[in-house]
Amino acid sequence: MTLATFAGRSLKETPVLTGATQTRREESFPTEPTTIEQMGIPVALIEGQVLKFLLNSGVATGRQISEQIRLPITVSGELLRRMKTEQLIAHRRAAGVNDYEFELATIGQDRARRLYELGSYFGALPVPFEDYARSVLGQSPRREPARAPSLKRALQDLSIHPDLFSRIGQALTSVGAMFLYGAPGNGKTSIAERLTAAFGAQVWIPRCIFVEGEIIRLFDPNVHEEVPPSPMDDGVRVDRRWVRIKRPTVVVGGELTMESLDLRPNKGTGCMEAPVHMKSNCGTLVIDDFGRQRVSTSELLNRWIVPLEKRYDFLNTSNGKKVQIPFEQVTIFATNLDPSALVDEAFLRRIPYKIEVQDPTEPEFRDLFRAAAHKFSIRCDELSIDRLIALWYRAFNRPFRYCQPRDLLRQVHDFCTFHGLPPETSDAAVDSAASNYFAVMTAGK
Repeated sequence: MTLATFAGRSLKETPVLTGATQTRREESFPTEPTTIEQMGIPVALIEGQVLKFLLNSGVATGRQISEQIRLPITVSGELLRRMKTEQLIAHRRAAGVNDYEFELATIGQDRARRLYELGSYFGALPVPFEDYARSVLGQSPRREPARAPSLKRALQDLSIHPDLFSRIGQALTSVGAMFLYGAPGNGKTSIAERLTAAFGAQVWIPRCIFVEGEIIRLFDPNVHEEVPPSPMDDGVRVDRRWVRIKRPTVVVGGELTMESLDLRPNKGTGCMEAPVHMKSNCGTLVIDDFGRQRVSTSELLNRWIVPLEKRYDFLNTSNGKKVQIPFEQVTIFATNLDPSALVDEAFLRRIPYKIEVQDPTEPEFRDLFRAAAHKFSIRCDELSIDRLIALWYRAFNRPFRYCQPRDLLRQVHDFCTFHGLPPETSDAAVDSAASNYFAVMTAGK
């Protein structure tokens, strides 16, 4: 299986420019169907979307219909002529060259109302499930393994110990699952959210998928970032049922439930909503603050055993049928707790990489503080760092955290701005920031 065949039909190749080096590579994309048969979905479904759109809009041109349901103009002409012959729709008047305004005929109105009662969705037409499955395999992160230079770019704005960098890189190479654990404030989530950038920059996903008589909505603007067209896209005949997005990173936390891991019916639209691990395919799924979900860890982990081992999952449709979907992504369990205290040994074996994100050393903390001060344009000398460490860390036997220099200096900046003082780490500014941040009672000290 190659990326150039991921849509189950001929794909075009278009040269694009990437990065500062302006090197050329070939990017594959799903080509526009030229016949109704090439759509790969039932004609009745396409007609139903047209009827519901016209029921909602009253009147629409052929081009407006095509735009609404992402149907190629060449296909829509054939379809609309057939629907007019069957007296489902009628011409109202001409609307420019080779186009008309359409409205529902009597038979079409009756059918549209019945369809609308079953489900109100009349958006982008779905692609066949088989095309989606092939696209996931063709664009899997395993086809563009992470290497040290790409991981370094992905984590360039974070301070990462070389040993931690190496261990994360090894885990990414496997494109499997890993635990990131350690004390809060050391950047586990920040690291996890950036790892997708170590792989290829973008992928194609369908807006909707058709499987077992169901429409599944996959594209989610809340988690997917659409890549806008570039000048080199001019003249490219892309199947508009697909959308090019940045390789996805989906983060879920305490709100994760068992229901969110299966297809969920939307009674209003009549569609099924894709689960989180379907939306994160070809990218990264981060289960943040693992162990604090509303479901037990054992129940949640048992749900993941098959996907993590087999790289596929089974989902239940509303009509009771099971669908096997690909599971091609990096899965990260980020937690403040010790993994051995959360799960049993059998499950730990299925996650070969257990990576602890440790506290920074004092020299690393000092480097972080200086770097953060420079970023905030705050004047800082070594004596002020010495004083901070002596009074607010050693005196309380307080561990260092990676987030603390940034957080403290933000408050130093606020203190100086409010009091009209030059931005610098004065004793008063640092003590005020530390007192607020650490919530330590200093009265009588």
